[in-house]
Amino acid sequence: MKRSTLSRAGIAVVASAFSLALATGCSDSGSGSGDGDKAAGSDKPTTAAKALTEAELKKRIIATGDVDGYKIGAADEAEPFASSKDDVKVVDQKCAPVAYVVTGFAPGDSSAYVNRLATEQVASPSASSTKSLEDMTDDEFEDAMNSIHDSLGTTATFVSLSSYEGEGAQKTMTSVAEAIKGCSSGFKATAHGDTQKFSKVEAEKASGTGDESLAFAVTGVADGGKYLVHGEVVRHGDSIATYYTMSLAAFADDAKASDYDVPADLVKAQAAKLA
Repeated sequence: MKRSTLSRAGIAVVASAFSLALATGCSDSGSGSGDGDKAAGSDKPTTAAKALTEAELKKRIIATGDVDGYKIGAADEAEPFASSKDDVKVVDQKCAPVAYVVTGFAPGDSSAYVNRLATEQVASPSASSTKSLEDMTDDEFEDAMNSIHDSLGTTATFVSLSSYEGEGAQKTMTSVAEAIKGCSSGFKATAHGDTQKFSKVEAEKASGTGDESLAFAVTGVADGGKYLVHGEVVRHGDSIATYYTMSLAAFADDAKASDYDVPADLVKAQAAKLA
C-alpha cells in the first residue's frame, strides 16, 4: 500500500484487518497438545522439574521499562478470538501447538500461564488526526495518511510464559517442531463459530536463546487478503516463552510487509529475566 493509493475507504479495511490480527486469548485453561520423546533440537538430558506457579511467572515476564521503545501491558487490550484455550478447535490436531501460539495461548499442556502485549512506541498523532476524515482538508488528510503509513511498520508482540511439570516443556517443544514441519500447507482454527484460516507455516531461523528455540512464519487469510505473522517458542528449563508478532504492514499489502520479525530486543530481555 503506497501513500498515494491509501483512500478514506482503505483506512477502514486496514483497521478491520488489524483488529482481526489482534484476536488473541487472555487466559489459559491448561489444556494442551502434543507428545514427544525428546525436545526438538536439544542435546541436553531431560530431568524432572517442578513447574513455576502463576505468581512466579508474573514476576518473570517482561514489563514496561525492561525494553526500551516498547509499552508492555495486559494482553486483554486486544479483543479476544477466544477467552479460553478450550475454545480453540483445530481441524488437524497436530497443528494445535502453532495454532495456540498465534491465538495467544501456551503451546502445550502447561501448569501455569501468563501473557503480555508489547507494542512499539510511536510518536503522538498530530492535532489534525483527531478530526473526522470528512472534516479534514486535503493537506490534513495527506498528513494523516502519511502518519498512518509510517506507523505500519510498527509491531505488536504477544509474549507468554508457561511452565510444565516433569518433561512437559521438552515434549511441548517436540510437538511445536512437528507442527511446524507437518503443517506447512496451513490449518484452520475455530472458536465461538468464528474461523481463522492460515494457508502456510514456514520454519524460520530462531534466536538461539534459552535451552532450545524454534521460529516460524504463518500466512493468514482474512477478507480475501493475506497477512504474515511471526512466532518463536523458546524453552528455558521447565518454562517456555512464546512470541507472536504482527505488523500493520502485513495487513496493508505493503512492500515491506515481510521485512520484520519477532523483535530480538524483546526475546533478549525476556531471556534475561528467566536466567
